[in-house]
Amino acid sequence: MFLREIVRHGAPRAVLVLLLTCASAAAGLALPAVLGHALDLLLAGTGAGAGAGARADAGPWLALCAGLTALSVLLGAFDGLVTASANARTTAWIRARVLGHVLAAGPEQRLPSGELVARLTGNAAQAGTVPTALAAALAAVLTPVGGLVALALTDAWTALVVIAGMPLLALLLRVFIRASGESSARYLTAQGEIAGLLAEAIRGIRTITAAGVPERDAARILAPLPELTRQGRLMWRILGSSTARAAALLPLLQLTVLAVAGLRLADGALSVGGMLAAWRYGVLATGTGVLVGQLNGLVRGQAAAGRLAEILEAPAMTYGARQLPPGKGELQLKGVDRRGLRGIDLVVPGGSVTAVVGRSGSGKSALAALAGRLADPDTGAVLIDGVPLTSLSRDALRREVGHAFARPALLGKTVAGTIAFGSHLPAGEAVREAARAACADDFVRRLPLGYDTPCTAAPLSGGEAQRLGLARALAHTGRLLILDDATSSLDSATERKVSQALFAGARRTRLIVAHRAPTAARADLVVWLDEGRIRAVGPHAELWQLPEYRAVFDG
Repeated sequence: MFLREIVRHGAPRAVLVLLLTCASAAAGLALPAVLGHALDLLLAGTGAGAGAGARADAGPWLALCAGLTALSVLLGAFDGLVTASANARTTAWIRARVLGHVLAAGPEQRLPSGELVARLTGNAAQAGTVPTALAAALAAVLTPVGGLVALALTDAWTALVVIAGMPLLALLLRVFIRASGESSARYLTAQGEIAGLLAEAIRGIRTITAAGVPERDAARILAPLPELTRQGRLMWRILGSSTARAAALLPLLQLTVLAVAGLRLADGALSVGGMLAAWRYGVLATGTGVLVGQLNGLVRGQAAAGRLAEILEAPAMTYGARQLPPGKGELQLKGVDRRGLRGIDLVVPGGSVTAVVGRSGSGKSALAALAGRLADPDTGAVLIDGVPLTSLSRDALRREVGHAFARPALLGKTVAGTIAFGSHLPAGEAVREAARAACADDFVRRLPLGYDTPCTAAPLSGGEAQRLGLARALAHTGRLLILDDATSSLDSATERKVSQALFAGARRTRLIVAHRAPTAARADLVVWLDEGRIRAVGPHAELWQLPEYRAVFDG
């Protein structure tokens, strides 16, 4: 359970918080007794026949009172500093842990990007407080328990008053925890929905602007807002209701303690200082306000940790330790089933160019993802040169298999860094050679700083971004290059030039998701997908004789 991982990771710093809080609580518990004794000494020094000696005896006790007060303040300040540092460190660990899993799971992550960001920011910060909140809650129990014990030692009759009211206090805390937990979970869910819709709208801002309906889209994004508002107000009502009940019950208990202590004073069973100490211990024994606050933070942190745990449920991709033997990059898919693909058996000869064609939704991108292990099949196996992809090390896999996509992400700081981004850093000349092969060198040189131009300062068209993505794939690919609609934004002339570089030579195997008949015609082999199955495999010229095959490109 992820919550346990969080607690274990934050335990060392939480223990320090616990010790500081307990020390502060101990100082607070000692203060009423010391103050009561000092008061008795002072009163004794003012009585008939009392001398200066009695008053002098109170001096050290008054100094001890001042010392305990100062110590409590210093411990509280240091506790606040340690708690803030511990929360920040635990939050950073949670974000690194969850983000690492997201990257390990890869495209298999099913949550919207906005929802992921919301959980990695706000939810992680709330979950990061769990270890210290747990420690503080444990320490917060020390004050009422210690106050009750000290009250019993001071006067047993006043302690019985507090014990009689304890069942009501326990019921109050139980109701608060249950109601607050349910409301917190629903609040965080609504918050995540809004974040996901907002991120989706930011990605599609051009479509929204072109459609001319920003008000309608704003209403769509804010649709969960009433639920968020309802749950937020409910949480405040729960907290307010619990506070109101406590405000009615606790003063009644404290006044009862004071009344009983007054009667004990009148009977001579308590001194004035003893009565003061009994009243203060009664206040401490019934003081659940700090405990309620800590429990509230703990409940919210637990709900946030539960939402983060949902991210960790996505299976992370694991790797073996094998390297590829010498070979030309023969790709095999044996009995592969996957969402959208069924019973795929395919051999792509090493060094060949194979085009994958089919109507929209036929499974072309799914096949490309399986071929490069961006996803794993539900059943079956994918092999390169006879080695299952699952048995390869991460470095071996990513060094030998490259991908280019229809909408590449430009992740480097500069244009050169974008092309060099990958499992290894190619030399400068290799970067330029890859750019020339992708027909990107000319427009890169026209940029203000050429290859050193920051990506944020390089206004690129869709076709130019695709060419940088192609260059990045060419700079890193060993024996298998997979192009998933990676030339769709290129004009016909540029696409022909890029194809010449892609189709030339037999140094690597190329698997190309193709939408244009000329691209399929230049391939050595065509794999025709239809509704998730392989309809036919063969040269384009032979398949072109089939009307259904020609209809794939007509559509």
